[in-house]
Amino acid sequence: MKRRIYLTAAVLAFAGTLAIPATGQQNTIRTVSSISAQDKAAGAKQHPQLLVEFGGAYTGPQARYVESVGRRIAVQSNLSNAQGDFTVTLLNSPANNAFAIPGGYVYVTRQLLALMNDEAELAAVLGHEVGHVAALHGQRRQQAAQRNAIGGTLLQVLTGALLGDSGIAGLLQKGIGTGSQLLTLKFSRTQEYEADDLGIRYLGTGGYDPRALSSMLSSLAAQSALDARTSGSARSMPQWASTHPDPAARVARAAKNAQSIGSRSVVRNRDAFLNAIDGMIYGDDPKQGVIDGNRFRHPDLRLTFAIPSGYGMENGTDAVTVSGTGGKAQFSTSSYSGNLDAYVNGVFAALAGQNATIPAGETRRTTINGIPAAYRTIRANTQSRQIDATVFAYDFGGGKAYHFLLMTPAGQGLGGFVPMVESVQRLSAQEAAAIKPKRISVVTVRSGDTVHTLAKRMAFADQQLDRFLTLNALTAQSVLRPGQRVKIVV
Repeated sequence: MKRRIYLTAAVLAFAGTLAIPATGQQNTIRTVSSISAQDKAAGAKQHPQLLVEFGGAYTGPQARYVESVGRRIAVQSNLSNAQGDFTVTLLNSPANNAFAIPGGYVYVTRQLLALMNDEAELAAVLGHEVGHVAALHGQRRQQAAQRNAIGGTLLQVLTGALLGDSGIAGLLQKGIGTGSQLLTLKFSRTQEYEADDLGIRYLGTGGYDPRALSSMLSSLAAQSALDARTSGSARSMPQWASTHPDPAARVARAAKNAQSIGSRSVVRNRDAFLNAIDGMIYGDDPKQGVIDGNRFRHPDLRLTFAIPSGYGMENGTDAVTVSGTGGKAQFSTSSYSGNLDAYVNGVFAALAGQNATIPAGETRRTTINGIPAAYRTIRANTQSRQIDATVFAYDFGGGKAYHFLLMTPAGQGLGGFVPMVESVQRLSAQEAAAIKPKRISVVTVRSGDTVHTLAKRMAFADQQLDRFLTLNALTAQSVLRPGQRVKIVV
């Protein structure tokens, strides 16, 4: 479960530009030529918050490997010639994502790392993200975000302030808003092309095969297609697909531009890469709870719940977000004194802000699967219509309480979330202990192995073959050779 944060203007803006030719293009890309003291200070301030938002740092040999590759490619950007000026972090997140912020901070999730197939592809992704920073794309994106306020953080039609000018507008931003919002807005097609061009240039000057970006984009396109086919699994679209539009359209362009830069390097370092990621956690980390189909389980909190059909679920360090056409919800926790009525009102008050006035109303009491519970709904006004906002809280004993924050169209109250709030129950010690993480396992192909036989070893109940093929950038017609190394999830 994860906490929500928002990047400030200082993090996304800095000065000093340099014009360099775009790869394979006649025009130039304006890029920054240094990391300023202001950028370093802003990045250092936001870095701990980003770690919270994206599951914390993944430690160990995989993290050290990613850091070394990231620093080598980052210095190709001319932001700094010192590798030590860059902080490259492997994030403990099951979302496919990567990004960079001014100040020399570069990030990639372990889930996206697992989709890669060699070191050059890792360098390509990190170089692409550094390219966004060097070309000031974050600054331009932030300016657009300020013009468009917080649109899209709830239902697309439910934007604006809650309860008019009462100050409870913070409910959207603090409770239901998309985490790291200014990082997760879409780049324009032009900005994507510019970052691709810069990433390819960095690959060439860094000694890697510049075609690696094209092959990585191809894997991303395959992953997006797989996600679309398995959308009924209650997983929402991985973040890369929403923040980096249309990788499929960029594959051929990146391949063509890779040829134009004149680099003869074919370095991919596949074996070193596979050695590094072998044993890495894949998917959810049980310490943050796991999603299995439409059900969420948290072994440490000893609880579980299921979401309704047609809704998607996104997990993070401090919250689980549930989205669907009937509304949006977030499952989280807050401080608890032992009084559920006070807990419910406290959640509303904390989200609304100091100057807000919460309307008077009754908090109803009930019991869910033997767990004492309480809930309250308030009517809220948006710029276009009214909505219902509900806090549904559960007393798990021992001074611990958890709650759903629900947003539904006005008059629906709990709406389609009734089955979800009624599904919350405790996990037994045995059930909690049985929850284990999936991991990447690098195996060597033996005589007689095929994509079909190896796919059967994937630790999934559905789409085993498609998952195996996508993970390894293969097709159903691919012929494996003995001695070849591939990834499976166990």
